[in-house]
Amino acid sequence: MQETIIPAGYKSLLDIYDTQKAISLLKRLFEDRLGALLNLHRVSAPLFVDEASGLNDNLNGVERPVDFDILRSPQHHAQVVQSLAKWKRLALKRYGFYPGKGLYTDMNAIRRDEEVLDNLHSVYVDQWDWEKVILPENRNLDYLKLTVMDIVEAICDTQDTMQAIYPQLQCLGKLERRVSFITTQELEDMYPELTPKQREDAWLKEHKTAFLIGIGGALRSGKPHDGRAPDYDDWALNGDIMVYNDLLGCAFELSSMGIRVDPASLDRQLRLSGCDERRKLPYHKALLNGELPLTIGGGIGQSRLSMLLLGKAHIGEVQASIWDDETLAACAEAGVILL
Repeated sequence: MQETIIPAGYKSLLDIYDTQKAISLLKRLFEDRLGALLNLHRVSAPLFVDEASGLNDNLNGVERPVDFDILRSPQHHAQVVQSLAKWKRLALKRYGFYPGKGLYTDMNAIRRDEEVLDNLHSVYVDQWDWEKVILPENRNLDYLKLTVMDIVEAICDTQDTMQAIYPQLQCLGKLERRVSFITTQELEDMYPELTPKQREDAWLKEHKTAFLIGIGGALRSGKPHDGRAPDYDDWALNGDIMVYNDLLGCAFELSSMGIRVDPASLDRQLRLSGCDERRKLPYHKALLNGELPLTIGGGIGQSRLSMLLLGKAHIGEVQASIWDDETLAACAEAGVILL
């Protein structure tokens, strides 16, 4: 399904050359601020992992990873990562990181089964993946909320600097620094007749910046707000950072994050999701045996953040990907240049 809509009268605030320079600057600014606020250190990360390791993220369980064999290592079958959620936690153990210290890295993925290609969704995904070691007493909503507020501060500080350097961006206004925290069950209770996406739009239109708590587990309706793999986030201690995108008139997800599963919550979520076969995988065995550190982590969309802070209407204006004919035609008609 494709549904690209360019707002009437839309014109990019930066030409294509300044856009490229601004994306580069924005990423450096945000990385530095995020690293300082969360005590994160940059590391290198893989583009692909061994299928048998259990390290790849299966997302909602239906997306097919891009995979390939290796000529000189036929015993391994590689998969392009769909996220680095599990790899990061293992890396923290291998690198000997202590509580309060973490890592961040660039994550590049291919989502071949993306159901929608529109203004916000692409086959290509780029994000900052980050992960930090925490203590047992940090596994609570208060710690999660404090971390969310630090990330929002990094985003808003980056916007301030970008608007000082590129005054033409000031017409976009300022993001709301105050975060509205709400659970997905509260949203369902408040808007029972709406779809999860419509609930997000309704809440964000009023509150501008929000963190939706509790994604993956079934709500009282019997359905989850959205899908989330059972083996990295604790469904009771996770969520999405969202802002309201005035240009597109919708809720705009910037980050999926959460406190990660401990042995007890992993055991419970594997059972609830019917994924008990994963217990045999090396990563899951180590986690269930308590051999991995307790962590918090998430992903922050690089193209999403660039879109938002540069006032772009389509994600293809800030990343290079492959688009269907309908998208190409809609953007060409509106004078929108895709990278």
